[in-house]
Amino acid sequence: MTNINRRQLGKGLAGGLAAGLLGTGRSSAAPRPSQIDAAWTPVAPGVWKSTLGSPEAITPVKGRLVAPKLTALGSMQHADKPPLAVPVGSVSARGVSVELPLHTNEEIYGFGLQFFSVQQRGKKRVTRVNADPHMDTGDSHAPVPFYVTSHGYGVLIDTARYATFYCGETKPKPTQAAAAVNSGDVPTTTTELYSRNPADEASAKVLVDVPAAQGVDVYLFAGPTILEAVRRYNLFSGGGIAPPEWGLGFWYRTQSNATDKQVLALMKEFRERNIPCDVLGLEAGWQTHAYSCTYAWHKDRFPDPASFVRQAKALDLHVNLWEHAFIHPSSPVFTPMVDLAGDKGVWGGLVPDFEDPHARKVYGDYQGKALLDMGIDGFKLDECDNSDYTRGWSFPELSKFPSGADGEQMHSIFGLRYQSALWDQFEQRKRPTYCLVRSSGALAAPYPFVLYSDLYEHRQFVRALVNSGFSGLLWCPEVRDAKSDEDLIRRLQTVVFSPLAMINGWYIPNPPWKQLDRKKNNANELMPQWESLEAKCREIIGWRMMIVPYLRAAFAKYAEDGAPPFRALALDWPDQPEVAKIDDAWMVGDRMLVAPLFAGETSGRTLMLPPGTWHDFWTGTVMHGGTKVQIASSFEKIPVYVKAGSVMPLAAVTNSTADPHRRQLTVQVFGDGSLPFEMAGSLKLSWDQAAKKGSLMQSGSEAYTVASWSVKG
Repeated sequence: MTNINRRQLGKGLAGGLAAGLLGTGRSSAAPRPSQIDAAWTPVAPGVWKSTLGSPEAITPVKGRLVAPKLTALGSMQHADKPPLAVPVGSVSARGVSVELPLHTNEEIYGFGLQFFSVQQRGKKRVTRVNADPHMDTGDSHAPVPFYVTSHGYGVLIDTARYATFYCGETKPKPTQAAAAVNSGDVPTTTTELYSRNPADEASAKVLVDVPAAQGVDVYLFAGPTILEAVRRYNLFSGGGIAPPEWGLGFWYRTQSNATDKQVLALMKEFRERNIPCDVLGLEAGWQTHAYSCTYAWHKDRFPDPASFVRQAKALDLHVNLWEHAFIHPSSPVFTPMVDLAGDKGVWGGLVPDFEDPHARKVYGDYQGKALLDMGIDGFKLDECDNSDYTRGWSFPELSKFPSGADGEQMHSIFGLRYQSALWDQFEQRKRPTYCLVRSSGALAAPYPFVLYSDLYEHRQFVRALVNSGFSGLLWCPEVRDAKSDEDLIRRLQTVVFSPLAMINGWYIPNPPWKQLDRKKNNANELMPQWESLEAKCREIIGWRMMIVPYLRAAFAKYAEDGAPPFRALALDWPDQPEVAKIDDAWMVGDRMLVAPLFAGETSGRTLMLPPGTWHDFWTGTVMHGGTKVQIASSFEKIPVYVKAGSVMPLAAVTNSTADPHRRQLTVQVFGDGSLPFEMAGSLKLSWDQAAKKGSLMQSGSEAYTVASWSVKG
């Protein structure tokens, strides 16, 4: 099904089902009871809804722009009944509260993009939009009021408010006196004092506090496994995204104030030095004014934008433009948007009311005609989150918008609605895109946008990547600079095994491998032995080009059945406590496990390999799961493991995915080859263990060949 068809919300849905999925508009203001419970009502295969009180009109589900994939949902394992008791709620002047059951030893995951922890049991999560989270509180660029548990179900609280989730640590009030007891020794450490009490877990609940609202819809997603629950949520969102092949290549963003000649010279150098690159990103300096934005080309830096884009395309590059949504008074789109914006400004610019479809159309139409029709292939949507907490640049929560949204609701939906305004322009032109964005939210799986951040701690980047798959999000742990050669290599190794592989050189004129020191880089003082570091980086970027076919297959599965292409080990092994708690390793697709190393950690690392037999991706060495593996701090390779039996295609390393030589595959067979490789029906690679022979089957216009088959391990 095409993206355009998926976004036709009313077509093919029965009237009652459509009402259940899409909402019915503003609710009555009639008096409501203080205590509420409501039965689960089926709204899609394996999905139920419970309505408590009178929900608000502006919510993620009611404002959804992509239809659920009902056929795919229907093909999943049938769920006869809801896997969770009916939620209980209450309404007061404060808002609405919801109470949901939680079993002993039931672990909780999710809540969107989280930088500080993976397992959320016993914590308080605030789904507040914040560009600069510095503590483990739940707020982030893309908080999502959705969680899944180790018991194999998911819960979505359908609100655009900054909801607070108390994940099992709030206990009931004692009601009876007890006889005096001798409590024994008093705890003398905070570890003892704050450790979980098993007696308390039997009465634990998930409590949800939704401020201002007088009701809320609660959605329940069946498993029976945690991975199946996430799949069901993603299909309810509209299914995952399958990016264009060029989007899965390598990206490089150039210095913000670079001219067209400087940018093209750097890209020609990449081609001459065989450094792969598919996407060229321009930062803020391409515009006449950037904070706020004009969306008009800077004529001194880019005197002939159309010619520049043509020259970039002649180098097989796809141009991606930085922007944010705040509209400068000198922008051509300012006048038509002035009455379609909020009552507060940001950086002297308008804040579009993206909840209003007309505002999205006016804003998007300008970008489509001025930029897409010139050949621009994507955008980097910056600062659409919120930074009132540390830097104070965004619009306040008390802002008012013509659609009726207030500032709090707008922050929660702004990133997704902004994405939609531009994605719609690509869909009108039937052009695929793959973009970057700094804020997202609930039901985001079908949007072709990858999250990024101004934060830069390597372990946090990895943890965000691990967490993103719980909530239908994609995350890019981009490389900007590094403290050492090792730090640059470790970061680059991580990013090539992520949803979007990118170096962001927005504040340096030369690639980081030429000079790590930012001041010296800007002064064009290059390191004496930079070519050796460049060679190592070229090799690592080449790994990305090799695994593009495998990534395409993983994303195709995401689009088809909702299985996250990048995900925490807890999604595949929730019943293995030592594996499920891992926050610094992740699965890529269904058979590749990545466990990065970090600069300065000379003793290497340990990894609890999941059950089963594995192979070292680089050497083919057999590894036995269910045990801890000690990994040496090698400078050469990132630790990657492949399930035994896997058939893995590796593409030829080319300067871009436009080179037809990339379709010449080297196929590696790990073990007996019992796990064939398949890419959405267009390519299948199988291994006959008895005959020691491989076979290739393909359909469609893409013509692959196999240069060689090799058995490893």
